[in-house]
Amino acid sequence: MWMKSVISAALAGTAALAAGDASAQGLPDNVLTAELREGWRQDSGRQMTALRLTLAPGWKTYWRAPGDAGIPPSFDWTGSRNVAGVSYHWPKPDVFDINGLRVIGYRDELVLPVEFTATDPGKPMAVSGRIDLGVCDEICVPMTVSVTQAFSGSTAPDPVIQSALAAMPEATKSTARCEAEPIRDGLRMTARVPIPRVGPDEFAVIELADRNVWISPADTSRDGGELRAIADMVPPNAQPFALDRSGVRITIFGGSGRVVDVQGCAG
Repeated sequence: MWMKSVISAALAGTAALAAGDASAQGLPDNVLTAELREGWRQDSGRQMTALRLTLAPGWKTYWRAPGDAGIPPSFDWTGSRNVAGVSYHWPKPDVFDINGLRVIGYRDELVLPVEFTATDPGKPMAVSGRIDLGVCDEICVPMTVSVTQAFSGSTAPDPVIQSALAAMPEATKSTARCEAEPIRDGLRMTARVPIPRVGPDEFAVIELADRNVWISPADTSRDGGELRAIADMVPPNAQPFALDRSGVRITIFGGSGRVVDVQGCAG
């Protein structure tokens, strides 16, 4: 089952994105459509579904960490019923050069598996969500999509969602080591990952579980069989803070289509 979204372009007042009337900018009518695929109820009681974004040919949208420019998508599911939690399973993104900036995202289409946990697994679940995101071609614009879906309780897996789950970055058992030192407005983290070279043009993206902390692009280098990534982290209060190493996530891009996911790090 698919539910069509209600789509509105919010084209004003967003930094680094084009503002103005969509028709004046010559945007195609179908620049973005969104659907929420029903998916299936898992043995655990959680509902595996997927947000499908279809973009006009050549258009792109951003990964959860968009790179040198752009805005990450944000999700609001507060209008949902019988939902206690939500998690996202991001497929491997592509890397683009837009006006000399390295941008990470998806071209033409994104199928993003979304997993909902019920407050009461014995009761029906329905979701209502608002997603704010950016889309780009020669210009970049912010957009908002709203999606709704009620679940029938079907347990039959959806091959479209299964394909997206299979396209996630490689997981690795390598354990990163992270060192942190205070700086004037936050901290500087150095991560060392014992891992063979992922590709010819390696770079790392560092994220924290706390999405409110700004993180600089990582300075990535290699010492033989060890990758090193250094990034500055600045929280909203611009003060040094204690690093929760369990919430550190390091994604390594190889430049040849290979992407490796490293979860957590040791002190």
